[in-house]
Amino acid sequence: MNQPMLPAGTLQGQIAIITGGGTGMGKSMALTFAQLGAKIVVASRKLENLETTVKEIEAAGGEALAVQTDVRDPAQVANMVEQTKARFGGIDILVNNAAGNFVSKAEDLSPNAWNAVVGIVLNGTWFCTQAVAREMIARGRGGKMVNIIATYVWNGGPGTAPSAAAKAGVLSLTQSLSVEWAQHHIRINAIAPGPVATENTTRQLFGGGGLIERISKEVPLGRFGEVDEIANAAAYLVSDYAAYVTGTCLTVDGGSMLNKGYLKYLDKMPGKSV
Repeated sequence: MNQPMLPAGTLQGQIAIITGGGTGMGKSMALTFAQLGAKIVVASRKLENLETTVKEIEAAGGEALAVQTDVRDPAQVANMVEQTKARFGGIDILVNNAAGNFVSKAEDLSPNAWNAVVGIVLNGTWFCTQAVAREMIARGRGGKMVNIIATYVWNGGPGTAPSAAAKAGVLSLTQSLSVEWAQHHIRINAIAPGPVATENTTRQLFGGGGLIERISKEVPLGRFGEVDEIANAAAYLVSDYAAYVTGTCLTVDGGSMLNKGYLKYLDKMPGKSV
């Protein structure tokens, strides 16, 4: 399992829902939060992936529940919340990680393709956020939320326009709700990962092989990120170590967004001693 960077027991007794928790970053966050003492609910459309995550958490002595959920369906989201309450009594943490993405020329996108991505990323985040917030407000204990977006919300995502547009909406939602719900002691932040080594990014989006090497060379730190690095960032944001942090976005991208393409030319630039 993952090796959390925060002290053991940091999330002791907390109840966390993680959407898209069966694979990739979501699974890594579930395992990390569990190691830090949280009780975990993982939700996604594929139950078999969720059950694998639950088994790993339970094998390590943690508590976890799998709830098959399509976040685009408010009724299924409501069921996720109710099952979490029935099993664990409430909700302290929500991570909106469920996403959909694929590479396509914008002019070739069908209405169904557009709606599929926006439905999961933007609508699904809203449905989960609202449903969980209502429970947090009713319970009166506050809570913490983290929305997983992407660095292309600032500079666009050619070939992934629906995802870029939807995640930009999620960033705005994060900022808006962090102010509106601060009175209820609900903190909401976002994480914008850069290139991260998951099955989706390396196989579906980038196709693996030479393109991965080319992208890695454009990252100032020279590599793709690891899912554990995103999990540790999320654990910090939902912990008391970040008790005064809300409405912000933590960029975890190895410096990618700051590289304007100049890095590869640096050694070739004329220079002089000063």
